[in-house]
Amino acid sequence: MTKVELYELIRRRHIVQGQPIRAIARQFGIHRRVVRAALHDAVPEPRKKTERPSPVLGAFHHHIVAWLSVDRAEKKRKQHHTARRVWERLRDEHGCLAAESSVRGVVAALRRQLGLRLGAAFIPQIHMAGVEAEVDFYEADVVIGGERATFYHFCMRACHSGREFHMAFPRLTQQAFLEGHVAAFAHFGGVFETVRYDNLKPAVKKVLQGHRREETARFVALRSHYLFTAVFCKVGIAGAHEKGGVENAQGRFRRHHLVPIPSSGTLDSYNGHLSALCHMDDRRIMAGRHETVDSAWAREIPLLRPLPESPFATAIVTMGAVDQHGRIRVGANRYSVPIGLHGLDVEVHLAAKAVTAFHRGQLVAHHIRLTGRDGDSLQLDHYLEVLTHKPGGFAGSLALHQARQKGNWPAVYDQFLASLQARHGHADGTREMVEVLLLHRCHTKLAVVEAVTGALACGALDAAAVLHLLKYAGTLFSSPPPLHDLGDLERFQVPLPDLTAFDALLSQVAS
Repeated sequence: MTKVELYELIRRRHIVQGQPIRAIARQFGIHRRVVRAALHDAVPEPRKKTERPSPVLGAFHHHIVAWLSVDRAEKKRKQHHTARRVWERLRDEHGCLAAESSVRGVVAALRRQLGLRLGAAFIPQIHMAGVEAEVDFYEADVVIGGERATFYHFCMRACHSGREFHMAFPRLTQQAFLEGHVAAFAHFGGVFETVRYDNLKPAVKKVLQGHRREETARFVALRSHYLFTAVFCKVGIAGAHEKGGVENAQGRFRRHHLVPIPSSGTLDSYNGHLSALCHMDDRRIMAGRHETVDSAWAREIPLLRPLPESPFATAIVTMGAVDQHGRIRVGANRYSVPIGLHGLDVEVHLAAKAVTAFHRGQLVAHHIRLTGRDGDSLQLDHYLEVLTHKPGGFAGSLALHQARQKGNWPAVYDQFLASLQARHGHADGTREMVEVLLLHRCHTKLAVVEAVTGALACGALDAAAVLHLLKYAGTLFSSPPPLHDLGDLERFQVPLPDLTAFDALLSQVAS
């Protein structure tokens, strides 16, 4: 019997039947203190928990302390370790066999000791298939090209299936907001009837009374292109609970995949990694469900509105004047175009991650969009024509300096330039190097570098030699020249003359 049932029998024997305490204790084989406790209160006192050592988890205790200590020093609270993430890292990185519940208890106790904030609770919701999605941005630190920076991650989540799309941008701009939608709809393969937002500036120009909003023209054009309905949440923290699905999704994704801080070579490679993680998450089973995200998505995708024939054009198109330095100002930064266009206007397409320039319908410049202010993005190729006439400005040019920083200037070019200047002089040698650089416009970079390396190896120090090697790449010295049978032509061979008499004449003149 349970302890509460035992208490009931004790109380009935003593109070109703009048049996003494000693007789009841002898009958049930218990101490008299237990009988007195039952007579004092019908509800037994809870069992006292004793502190026991952790034979499995104790060996990994210092790892948990180290991770939580890093979290305490990390300003980005949303990229702190959760108890589940700690358990996963112990399991995957150190082979710990402790139960997740044990890890949760240790993490909770350590958090209180270290003064870390405990997790919050969320309310699950039910949504009809193919009807609604939620959109939000969240911040996360990422190491790109060896430098750590804060990137803004666009997230769209299908409310019914829980399928997600994540994409990172260097800045939270309207172009990033629009490009995120275009990429997300392409990822999902269709358009939801309704998309729920908070009051992001790229979409909302002014908050009016209730749920009414004055929307930006570009967002209205995007909505018209894909024909979905936009619903906006309340302002402030209260509005976050109206789109709890995407709030929970971005938190889960950040804690599960972006802890510790991820690292990648370029932003494009990082976004490719995010896409792979999204597809991997399609195989997970959400809490409280009995099927994978993929299984739920299979019911949802036939109900989406088909994509339009062409994606929405997200770039802002403006006109830019080319200054005397061959630059156009876009926003707070400057970008180079071919120097021959100075004094003219070019058509500028401003996207979230790129700036492109067109002149008379032809692409003349493409740059990665700068994130700071008063910066310059210059390409050496845009200044080659003027450097032919002004070779003295080559060594100290900002375009050459940026080419070195970006790794677009091979070390063999410095050796070849030094050899050209030693052979032809500083000015003419620089002009020869400019002629070599012009070859990049009609040949691949790898082919030009190989030709320069070959010309340097054989001492052919001029641009013509590099061009010759490019034209006959793979054919020079590949096989010995063929031998031809002269046949009857041998009869036309003339014997060598006898110069004995001429030598004798020369000796008489000398005497």
